[in-house]
Amino acid sequence: MDPAFPNEVVTQSLLRYVQVPGLDRPAALITLDNGHDHRKPNTLGPAGLANLDTAIDTAIEANPAFIAVTGKPYIFCVGADITGMPLLTGREQAVEIGELGHRVFAKLRDATVPTFAFVNGAAMGGGLELALHADYRTLSKGAAALALPEVFLGLIPGWGGSQLLPNLIGIPGAVQVIIQNPLMQNKMLRPEQAHELGISDALFDPADFLERSLEWAAGVVRGDITVQRQEIDRDMWDGVLFFARKLLDEKLHGAVPSAHKALELLALAKEASFAEGTAAETTALADLIMTDELRSGLYAFDLVQRRAKRPAGAPGSGLARDVTKVGVVGAGLMASQMALLFARRLEVPVVLTDLDQARVDKGVAYVHGEIDKLVAKGRMDAGKAAKLRGLVSGSVDKSVFADADFVIEAVFEELGVKKQVWAELEKIVSPECVLATNTSSLSVTAMGEDLEHPERLVGFHFFNPVAVMPLVEIIRAERTDDATLATAFAVGKQLKKSCVLVKDAPAFVVNRVLTRFLGEILGAIDGGTPAQVADTALDPLGLPMRPLALLQLVGPAVAHHVGGTLHAAFPDRFAVSENLGRIAASGKPLLVDDEINPEVAGLLVVGDNPLTAEQVRERALTALAQEIRLMLDEGVVAEAQDIDLCMILGAGWPFHLGGVTPYLDRTGTSERVTGRRFLPAGVASLPA
Repeated sequence: MDPAFPNEVVTQSLLRYVQVPGLDRPAALITLDNGHDHRKPNTLGPAGLANLDTAIDTAIEANPAFIAVTGKPYIFCVGADITGMPLLTGREQAVEIGELGHRVFAKLRDATVPTFAFVNGAAMGGGLELALHADYRTLSKGAAALALPEVFLGLIPGWGGSQLLPNLIGIPGAVQVIIQNPLMQNKMLRPEQAHELGISDALFDPADFLERSLEWAAGVVRGDITVQRQEIDRDMWDGVLFFARKLLDEKLHGAVPSAHKALELLALAKEASFAEGTAAETTALADLIMTDELRSGLYAFDLVQRRAKRPAGAPGSGLARDVTKVGVVGAGLMASQMALLFARRLEVPVVLTDLDQARVDKGVAYVHGEIDKLVAKGRMDAGKAAKLRGLVSGSVDKSVFADADFVIEAVFEELGVKKQVWAELEKIVSPECVLATNTSSLSVTAMGEDLEHPERLVGFHFFNPVAVMPLVEIIRAERTDDATLATAFAVGKQLKKSCVLVKDAPAFVVNRVLTRFLGEILGAIDGGTPAQVADTALDPLGLPMRPLALLQLVGPAVAHHVGGTLHAAFPDRFAVSENLGRIAASGKPLLVDDEINPEVAGLLVVGDNPLTAEQVRERALTALAQEIRLMLDEGVVAEAQDIDLCMILGAGWPFHLGGVTPYLDRTGTSERVTGRRFLPAGVASLPA
């Protein structure tokens, strides 16, 4: 018996027959539609697959000129209904899910009439695999998301994708789509990229996509159009997979089982029969569904898709004030990035100020230059670009903020400097104007203690690079009122950021967790552990970058400053590394060609108590568990889920860890250090 998902939103397969000019028989058109708009995409659970199964059978019996599958507006299908996967308690259920998908999709591939997929919108995972089973594919230039993201979640393409794709576009492209893109923060393909790879046979504008697709399909059926496919180079197959495996080992060190399973399936696709390959997919899928890594991935996915859109503790949006003009204090790189984002997303006037005209001009020029780059890449038309350039201006006179509704500062990270900025601005702006600080570690409450209206001061902490990192930590100071907080959340939503409410505590969430974590690595080096040993000790976690690379990205000076702030607040847990101070003062790059810079190594003063990699790793994990428990006890965020969300979105920590707390739970670190789990058994893990 096929498994059932109790809460499945069933995607119906609506079958109709269409008379297409030039054909003597009508075409069968199956439209996938779950009855909701594009905000709830089509997915395929057991009931949805059964519905599709019936539609294909009915269409085949009618002996149409061809069969085509398409989707509701903006959405083709985004794959399997993963909401039911955590409910699977046995491997045999996972096998049934794999076999069911293969059985239904095979009917499209083995049909006695030509089959087409008209990919009119987002197609991901099982949705794209469905399209791959068709004989031919058209693709809309408006399709927003195209991907096989399974490895990102801890799965593999389990409904034929690992076998069909490499034999359609070649092994280099298949490795990119199935492994490389998912591990690059789930990178999507643009329609033009997908077409260039060979995933689609024809690319049409969205306005008349269905009409053009039907016309094109009729041309193929009549023989007027011949589809040319690239010849697959099998001589390079093994070499490509060898280098892919080598890169995986260097980057992930075995931490992501799904990536290695995907490599095995791609190797099999070279010569195995389709039946052998899909049977191996089913086995791999069942193995992975019953792992903690997959459950952590599904938990992380749910955080990003659901919790991030309904921030815990955020006031009602009805309290938010309109923002018709934005001020940015500072015109350096961070401030200029923020100005560009505000202009693009809010489309309101944005004005930067700084100490002299040269800095102001440089900041405005940066924004205009980035807009020009978007035009050159075809990502913005000339009219929109001209409008945005006109919205961004600069001045050395802060009186330009008089009519601003939202002013954010990005000046030097020193409390006295920031207090001086707000003291000046309070005399200029209206009492309702929101004052937002981009501080990474300082107390927002202390920043506003001398203000007449401290209730309109809020923390609004971006992560670098501003345009890319999806998180904003919104910090409520002791006197921040609900209207200010609601406005901050509304602005964050307009900026298309995920916002998490954070208590005004030293370094907030991401920087506090990372500083404690890095502190253990630096402490080990200071004590005499070779830098290479300490730096590679966390490799088994499969983090996006090693600690010293992260330190170089953040900047030793910034890390030293944040560390000092936390040392002042919690001296028993956050040490001040004199070696980090020396590195920051030297101004020299920490790493050269991924190795510690010999000039920097010569600055280090170390002890004679080296640790093993295992000892470093245990200390780092112990510190993480201890600090997170303390943060939760202090009420820095509402729940452990918010810390995981912050680490995923603000630090790029991977889905297979679930952020951080699921990994600490499944390794037993949480209970060993704090006496209890962060999450109940069965949440981000297999049922107890």
